[in-house]
Amino acid sequence: MRGIPSLITEIRKKVFTEVARMAYSGDYTDMEDIPFKIVPGQSPLHRESVFLERAIAGERVRLAMGLSLQPVQTRTLLTEGMDQAAIAEQYYEPPLVNIIPYACHACPTRQYRVNELCQGCLASSCQRVCPKGAIKFVNGKSRIDQKLCIKCGKCARSCPYNAITYLERPCQAACGMDAIGVDEYGKACIDYDRCVSCGQCLVSCPFGAIVDKSQIYQVIRSMLEGNEVVAIVAPSFVGQFGKDVTVPKFLTAMKQLGFADVVEVAVGADICTIEEARDFMEKVPEEQRFMATSCCPSWRMMARRLFPAESGNISMTYTPMVYTARLAKREHPGCKVVFIGPCAAKKLEAMDHEIRTDVDFVLTYEELMGIFEAKEVDFSALEAGEDLTDGTSAGRGFAVAGGVAAAVQGLIEKEHPGAEFKTQRADGLRECRKLLMLAKAGKLDGYLLEGMACPGGCVAGAGTVISAASAAKQLQKHMQQASGTQCDESAYSELADQLN
Repeated sequence: MRGIPSLITEIRKKVFTEVARMAYSGDYTDMEDIPFKIVPGQSPLHRESVFLERAIAGERVRLAMGLSLQPVQTRTLLTEGMDQAAIAEQYYEPPLVNIIPYACHACPTRQYRVNELCQGCLASSCQRVCPKGAIKFVNGKSRIDQKLCIKCGKCARSCPYNAITYLERPCQAACGMDAIGVDEYGKACIDYDRCVSCGQCLVSCPFGAIVDKSQIYQVIRSMLEGNEVVAIVAPSFVGQFGKDVTVPKFLTAMKQLGFADVVEVAVGADICTIEEARDFMEKVPEEQRFMATSCCPSWRMMARRLFPAESGNISMTYTPMVYTARLAKREHPGCKVVFIGPCAAKKLEAMDHEIRTDVDFVLTYEELMGIFEAKEVDFSALEAGEDLTDGTSAGRGFAVAGGVAAAVQGLIEKEHPGAEFKTQRADGLRECRKLLMLAKAGKLDGYLLEGMACPGGCVAGAGTVISAASAAKQLQKHMQQASGTQCDESAYSELADQLN
């Protein structure tokens, strides 16, 4: 589903675009009209009622403004709470990831079903292997009694026609934390004590019922109010805004939007590498059995929630986003910093009280695309500006699974020839959990463990526009164009201590 244009992606783009237009106009009373722009006419696009579609669009608009969902049982205006949200300094209230209840399809969940391929064969192996007698013939076809079924899967494995299918809600299947359950109405609900805001559920729901909050409006208002706003951009941005959008054209477009400067977060990744390499050499194994990387906020939060006894083994190094933000504020005193990247969880990281003064706003590539659309930026007509030259190839490689470990390994092998250094990595939270189980059991002592919540790494984050495979190819080209190879070759490598 990722990287495939659909009605869901089109609606999301329209919402972000209309919210951005409203921000530029400065009149948030237009908010009540946006659902009618997104769902025009008298006929619904894909649901049973045009009024339902507009109600869902209205909730999407509220979340894009950073506002909370409206209670279903209470009559409220779409603009309820806007007086507090329509200011540049406002930050959204948790929860970050939300389910719009009447947008949820109440999909079947975790059950085996017999499909039309069933031949009603004489072998009836599905019935014979079922330990609970849950399968019977009905009108010559096998049927499963869901009340008796224990979901062992023996029937599906024994069927010679592959006529038994396991159904699982896409949102639940995508959630590596098992944080999505079912309410009394059969709708999906989120256990926020387990959720780590990776956002994989919101890009996996085929009905677009799961939405995260945004700061599009606040970023634009901050620029219009005269603040110097600096964009720090994750290296996976290449290719996200069109095949022919070069880095120099992207920088020109960002200046057109009103950003005072653009800094690549690969610079912060270089500093992060230096710090993590130093930490590893000083602390493993003398002070701790292994070290886990700190870059992915969802991986870090998962480790602390599910493996609290091992949380002391997580690197205390700040993330590339934080280092880059501090660098931007060092070079632009008094500026506002907006991190632009592929990740929903970075919004959660920026809410941390310790980091709140470093990162003022967080946008995804998808949200930035909405701003480009609102300003009608024509990339084909843009002149190429400057290029990004500060980040090294290793720093840019942080965006793909294995990139963090590779950068740290490259630096350690360069600075400590012959030193024993072992790494193990996992991407996707379910695989990350398996990795930490092995570490907890003592099987990865002496290792650097890299974990990334999104399968494939940051290139597959919830806020990306193109497929992870396409993003990885574009990133590889971007890495090859870097001026330096190892992280210590960065012009900012000497600033690591000053930015901690």
